[in-house]
Amino acid sequence: MRPTTNTLTIGERVAWYRRRRGLSQEVLAGLIGRTADWLGKIENNRIELDRLSVIKSLAEVLDVSLGDLLGEPSLLAWTGDSGTETVPAVRATLMSYRAIAPLGGPAKAQPPTVTALREEVTALWAAYQDARFGFVTGRLPELLQHTQAAVDYHDGEDQDQGRRLLGLTYQLAATQLTKLGESDLAWIAADRGLAAVHPTGDPLLTGSLFRSVGHALHAIGRYTEAVRLTEQAADYLEPHMRRPTPALLSVYGTLFLSGSMAAARANDATTTRTFLTAAGHAAGKLGIDANHLWTAFGPTNVDIHRVATAAELGDLQVAVDLGPRIDTSGLPVERRVRHALEVARAYSWWNRLEDAQAVLLEAERAAPEQVRHHYLSRQLALTWVRRQRGKPSAQLVGLARRLRVLD
Repeated sequence: MRPTTNTLTIGERVAWYRRRRGLSQEVLAGLIGRTADWLGKIENNRIELDRLSVIKSLAEVLDVSLGDLLGEPSLLAWTGDSGTETVPAVRATLMSYRAIAPLGGPAKAQPPTVTALREEVTALWAAYQDARFGFVTGRLPELLQHTQAAVDYHDGEDQDQGRRLLGLTYQLAATQLTKLGESDLAWIAADRGLAAVHPTGDPLLTGSLFRSVGHALHAIGRYTEAVRLTEQAADYLEPHMRRPTPALLSVYGTLFLSGSMAAARANDATTTRTFLTAAGHAAGKLGIDANHLWTAFGPTNVDIHRVATAAELGDLQVAVDLGPRIDTSGLPVERRVRHALEVARAYSWWNRLEDAQAVLLEAERAAPEQVRHHYLSRQLALTWVRRQRGKPSAQLVGLARRLRVLD
C-alpha cells in the first residue's frame, strides 16, 4: 500500500513509510547517520528535504523507490495539446513485442520518407524544449511507430538514416518520460535507443544516447552507476575528439554536465568539480551557447549546472550568489525553467519566500506542465503552505492547487 495522494510533502511520505515499516524515528535516523530530532523536523516540515542524495538514503533504508518518496509519477493532464492518450499509449508502444522481435511477414505500407520523418523528429524535439510535455507525449507513439517502420522498410543508407531517427525518437521518449517521473519506461526507451543506433556506428548519436541512459539512471537513484557511465562514455568519445564538430563538442560537454549532477547526488564533490571542469573546457572550445542535437550546450548551461550541483551538495552560498545572476534568456524554455526552480529553492533556503514564490510563479507562467511535474516545485509550494502560521495567501493556495498538491 502506498500513499494515494499528492498532498503529502516528502517529509510526510517518509513518516508514512516509516510507520508502515514499524520503525521509530530514532531507529530510522540512526540507520542514515542522522538524529531523531533532525528526522522529526523533516517529518513535520520544519526542515526542507529536497537533496536527492538524502532522499535516496531514506528510500533505501525504507525499501521503497526514490519515486515513492518524491510522489512520482504524477498524472499527465489531458489538454488540447495532449489528447486523451498519453503515457499508457507510450508504454504500449515501448512494450510492443514487434519492436524487439520483428517476425517478418509481408511488407507493410510504405512509411513516411526519411526527410518527412526528420522534420517530425525535429518538430517534436523543439516542442519538448518549449516544455510542451503533453504535446510531445501524445505524439510519441505514432512517431516511434513511423521511425521503426522506416527501419523495417528501407535498406542501405535510408535504413541507417531511419535508425538514427529512431534512436533520436527513443532518446526524446526517455528524456520526456524522465520529466514525467516514469523512470522505468525511460530506462526502456534509452536502452532501445542505443540498440537502434548501434548498427550505424555513429559516435555522435551513440554519445547522445548515453546521455539518455544517464538521465534514466538519475531517475531511479543509481547515481554511482551514472558517474561510471559518464566516464565510460567519455572514453568512448575521446578518440573522436581530436577534431570535434560543434555537435560532438556539445554532446561531449553535455555528458559531463549530466555526470556532474550524478556525482553531486552521490555526494562526490571531487568528481563533480572534475566533470564541471571538463564541461567548461568543451564549452570554451565551442565558444557560444548553442543547441546542437538539442543539447542547449554552452557556457551558460555549464553555469546552470554549477548552481544545480552546488544545491545538491548543500552549498547554499554558491546557489544563492550565482543562481539569480545567470542570464538564461538565450536558452530554450525547458532549460530556463529548470534553472528557475533551482533559484526558487535557493531563495527558499534563505527564507526569502517572496522572492522564491515570485520566481516559481514566473516559471509556471512560462512552462506550466514542466513546473507541475517537477518534484522541487511541488515540494516547495506544499512546504510553504504547511509552514504558514495563519491562512496562506490566495496566490500561494492557487499555485498549490494548480500543482495538485492541495485539494
